[in-house]
Amino acid sequence: MDYIGDLYELTGFARVTWQMAVMWAVVIGLFYLAIYRGFEPLLLIPIAFGALLANLPTEGLINPPVGDHPGGLFYYISQGITLEIFPPLIFLGVGALTDFGPLIANPRTLLLGAAAQFGVFATFFGALFLGFTEQQAGAIGIIGGADGPTSIFLANKLAPELLAPIAVSAYSYMALVPLLQPPIMRALTTRKERAIRMRSMREVSKLEKLIFALVVTVLCILLVPAATALIGMLMFGNLLRECGVTERLSKASQNEIINVVTIFLGTSVGITMTGERFLQAETLKILGLGVVAFGVATAAGVLMAKLMNIVSPKNPINPLIGSAGVSAVPMAARVSQVEGQRADPGNFLLMHAMGPNVAGVIGTAVVAGFLIAKLGGG
Repeated sequence: MDYIGDLYELTGFARVTWQMAVMWAVVIGLFYLAIYRGFEPLLLIPIAFGALLANLPTEGLINPPVGDHPGGLFYYISQGITLEIFPPLIFLGVGALTDFGPLIANPRTLLLGAAAQFGVFATFFGALFLGFTEQQAGAIGIIGGADGPTSIFLANKLAPELLAPIAVSAYSYMALVPLLQPPIMRALTTRKERAIRMRSMREVSKLEKLIFALVVTVLCILLVPAATALIGMLMFGNLLRECGVTERLSKASQNEIINVVTIFLGTSVGITMTGERFLQAETLKILGLGVVAFGVATAAGVLMAKLMNIVSPKNPINPLIGSAGVSAVPMAARVSQVEGQRADPGNFLLMHAMGPNVAGVIGTAVVAGFLIAKLGGG
């Protein structure tokens, strides 16, 4: 019997805790959302698998180096987050994948991307009310920008102890945009407003796109130097896309680089989701604040579009594209398209919605830089 007991102690069964078992259920939920519902599978699957590894009695996976003994695999991979490498590289890929033409053709939509940032500040004050520190509140608030890499970047700067719940909240709610946004969009608009057909956009020249990338880089970094890593890589990726002479670099940014970094980023986030760290009251508060963040950001964008129509009724904006001001690219723009076609099957809002969508990416990065400069985390 002693021999059997010794064998049992050598296995991992003896080290399984109830927190691990609860987190297995969380992992199953994430896999369900990613695989069967198709919500952000490229991110949720790596996060879920990383969380599964974090809640098994593994050995040699995340341990730091000791003396001559090397650290575990994820000790080194996770340095991409700790050293703030992964989020800017994701932004490089996003820039290479994104066409800023709709924003340039209709610069008014910058206001819609800016309006969505109300979700960030509303959540910031909500987090302060719930007892979080200013630094923690700033990191939680950025969830309202619906931008996973920026959430990770800011959390690592201001509140690394909250990185796991903030990242999971940001990516989970990004995945749930098709469920969270439509009820708010319909509640704040009439059927007539949802059926508004916007004027066709003019064609934007290559030169305009190149000038836009360079001007935004200079202006944003001069205004908010702390946003340099995110804005710089976003616009560098877009420059590679638009210049026409770096096709190989652009394709690498759009495919190999962003895909590899996404795998490492997702699993590194998931590996921090241990039951002991995740199953706390503050995690539930963060998840609740995340819903508030998305709701306020969506509502602010829609209401801003309605206000713009009052000011300029001759060239109306379909208020549905205001919800795309959250920077969940391109999912939020697709939601605007779907809701618009429910009111008018012949209406096509996707390209119009991409304007505020990419404006939201820029706006969230700028707000993150402002929070870093204001709250510390240099």
